[in-house]
Amino acid sequence: MVDQPDNPAGDSPAAPTEAEHNALLAVRRAKLDALRAAGINPFPPDFPGVVPTADVRATHEGLEAGAETEATYRVAGRLTQRRGQGKMAFLDLVDRSGRIQLQARLDVLGEERMSRLLDQLDLGDIIGVDGTAFVTRRGELSLRVDDYTVLAKALRPPPDAHYGLRDVETRFRQRELDLMASEEARALFITRAKIVSAVRRFLDERGFVEVETPVLQPLYGGAAARPFTTHFNALDRDFYLRIATELYLKRLIVGGLERVYELGKDFRNEGISYKHNPEFTMVEWYEAYADYEDMMHAVEELFPRLAAAAGYDGEIDFSATPYRRVGLIEVIQEATGIDVMAHPTGAELAAAIKAAKIEMPTDGLEWPGLVDDLFSKQVEPTLITPTFVVDYPKALSPFAKDHRSKPGLVERFEVFANGMEVGNAFTELNDPDEQRARFEAQVRLAEAGDEETTPYDEIFVQALEHGMPPTGGIGIGIDRLVLLLTGHQSIREIVLFPAMRD
Repeated sequence: MVDQPDNPAGDSPAAPTEAEHNALLAVRRAKLDALRAAGINPFPPDFPGVVPTADVRATHEGLEAGAETEATYRVAGRLTQRRGQGKMAFLDLVDRSGRIQLQARLDVLGEERMSRLLDQLDLGDIIGVDGTAFVTRRGELSLRVDDYTVLAKALRPPPDAHYGLRDVETRFRQRELDLMASEEARALFITRAKIVSAVRRFLDERGFVEVETPVLQPLYGGAAARPFTTHFNALDRDFYLRIATELYLKRLIVGGLERVYELGKDFRNEGISYKHNPEFTMVEWYEAYADYEDMMHAVEELFPRLAAAAGYDGEIDFSATPYRRVGLIEVIQEATGIDVMAHPTGAELAAAIKAAKIEMPTDGLEWPGLVDDLFSKQVEPTLITPTFVVDYPKALSPFAKDHRSKPGLVERFEVFANGMEVGNAFTELNDPDEQRARFEAQVRLAEAGDEETTPYDEIFVQALEHGMPPTGGIGIGIDRLVLLLTGHQSIREIVLFPAMRD
């Protein structure tokens, strides 16, 4: 955002020193005082009747160079560039929908208002404009400024296009500056919103009910993860930020809602990486009288719709259904030569991993953790096209129903694309006695030192004892889906305010 008259050569300016920066702030405050002294409110309460600049451009698309119109519009946004002085100047105004050029003329505004626009307003200020559409001789649709209103005087200069936001940490910590400086950043988060809306439409159209379950939970569950712990003062007891919505949603299936979903935040007190932020967005849905096959069909319907909503133009063809299906046990054996089911204890599997000369830590991990690590390190990065990895060992899946034809396995799948897991689904376990036994097995793993187990939830078991119909359920990570469909490389890019170190 360079004020062109102050840099006529077009050279990239050097970043200001601290003294120069403080001087700039002082000049802006002086201009604020001057506006107030002139009886102008630099922060008025509203400016009704604004239309997006994109609507103005769309209405007059195709007009020839030099064309005049009598169409008037009210637009508002941030000043980002300024060219010219004296009797005529051009300014760029940017709103959420894009940019439009403004033409300010002395013979229209008069000397006082023209001077104020050019001398007392700065780049970064937010103004409202009433103007008439025309096309310049160079063919650019513009608005001739008939009147303008100061809407917010910016007391700090905007990030500069040349030296502004090269620091990635600043972009993430002060996302408002990133959005201000980058049309690409604004477009990214609008795309994210379109993806979320498309997920909701998909489920709403199929008769699902959107619900809200507790974020603060007396007992966390529904996934294998460490929770964030907080204290509920009014109840004088510890609570947990939820790691999943699963168990509450399945209690709603017990209650008879039959098709439910929740789209919201989950929290897992784990490491930060390019594909994981401890605070993340998930959608989970549960459907009575369905199974994991139905969930696969739903994913194959949903993903092409989301790709279309995002305007995805990458190399992965999400419409090429049915997606590939591979068994977890088989795909690990293909990649490593190890049949994990033939090594049923942690010690035996650790020995097999060592014998295969696979470099991965095994100390302190029980059998489920070893299987999970073996898969995530040796197999997951190779799954580029959309792939369902199906039929997991029971020990890895405390909430999935036993496989109807494969002893020791459960009806579970995870869906992968571009080397990343984006969804996890089950034919849901609805036998309360079996669920109780699975919880007890998780307790034994925790006692053996596994920090990522599911705690025993007696209230959930009692809910199952009232009878839950056959149910299919799935959880899909929205952040990873956005990462996948926008072509970015780090989850911090597609989360507005990612968690950062102090």
